[in-house]
Amino acid sequence: MGLFRRMEKIGVIGQRISVRAAMAFVVATAALGIAVDDVLGEDSPSKRVAKRSANETTGEDNGAQEHPLTKPLQIIKQSREALEDVKDYTATFSKRERLGRGGRQLLAQTMRMKFREEPFSVYFYFQNKDAAGREVIYVDGRNRNQLLVHEGGGIASLVGTMSFAPNASDVMKENRYPITKVGLRNMVDKVISQWETESKYGETTVKYYNSAKLGDVECMAIESSHPQPRRQFPYHMTRVYIDKDSKLLVRVEQYGFPSRQGQQPPIVEEYTYSNLKTNVGLRDADFDHRNPQYNF
Repeated sequence: MGLFRRMEKIGVIGQRISVRAAMAFVVATAALGIAVDDVLGEDSPSKRVAKRSANETTGEDNGAQEHPLTKPLQIIKQSREALEDVKDYTATFSKRERLGRGGRQLLAQTMRMKFREEPFSVYFYFQNKDAAGREVIYVDGRNRNQLLVHEGGGIASLVGTMSFAPNASDVMKENRYPITKVGLRNMVDKVISQWETESKYGETTVKYYNSAKLGDVECMAIESSHPQPRRQFPYHMTRVYIDKDSKLLVRVEQYGFPSRQGQQPPIVEEYTYSNLKTNVGLRDADFDHRNPQYNF
C-alpha cells in the first residue's frame, strides 16, 4: 500500500516526543487565510480546530527527528509518478498572480486549456472579462518558437495574429512565468524542488487536511509554513491540493510573509487545474492557428 493511501487511512502519523526533546523545537504556527476556509470546507481551521491539531507536525531539523517535509515530499513525488502516463489533457486553468513593482497588482485569469507533452504544446482560450476571447498558442520547435496571440475583441483584435517571444516584456506584464513553465508537470516539479531545499532547514510546520474539496473533487491538502522570513524560504506558506482519485496535484497556493504581525499572509501566486480530462488524444490541429475552430 502506497504512502498516500496509508495517510488517507490513518489521517496523519503522530510522533511521541519527550518533554526534554520537545523543548528543542520551535513551534511555528502560521495564521490561515480566508481562502482555506472557503476551499477546505469542513476541514477548515475554524470548523475543525481539534482535528487540525491532530493533523499537525511541527519541528526543526536537529538530525534526530524526521523532517516535517519528508512525508509531504514522498506524497507529492507519488503525484509526479502519476503523471508519467499522462500524454495530454484539457482543463480549466485558473491563476492569480501578484505582479508589478512591489507586487501591487493581483491579476486573476481563467482559460480553457489544451496541453500536450510531446512536443510541448499549449492552447489557451481566455474567459476572464478583461481578455475574453483571447487565444494563445505555443508549440515547442514550431512558429519560430514564438507565442501566437489573437485578441478576442476591441481594436487589438483588428491587428490579427501577433507573435512574441515567450519571455517578451509585453507578455510578462501579465505573467510571473513564461508559457514554457505552464502545465501539471512543471507545477509539481517546482513544489518538489522548493520542498527539497526547505527540508534542509528547520522552522517548518506541516498540516494535513484529508477532506479538502475543490468544487466536487475530493482532495488531500498539505500545507507547509515558516514563522519568519529567511533566505531559504521563498514563501511564508505553501498549500497544495492532490486529487484523491487521480493522485494528481491540481492546485498550488503560495503566500508571502505578512508585513505586520496579525495580518493575513498575502497571496503571491495560485494555480488551479479544474475539469481535468487526461489522455484525450489531442492532435496537431489542436495547436495549429489555422484550425477553423479558432479565430487567429
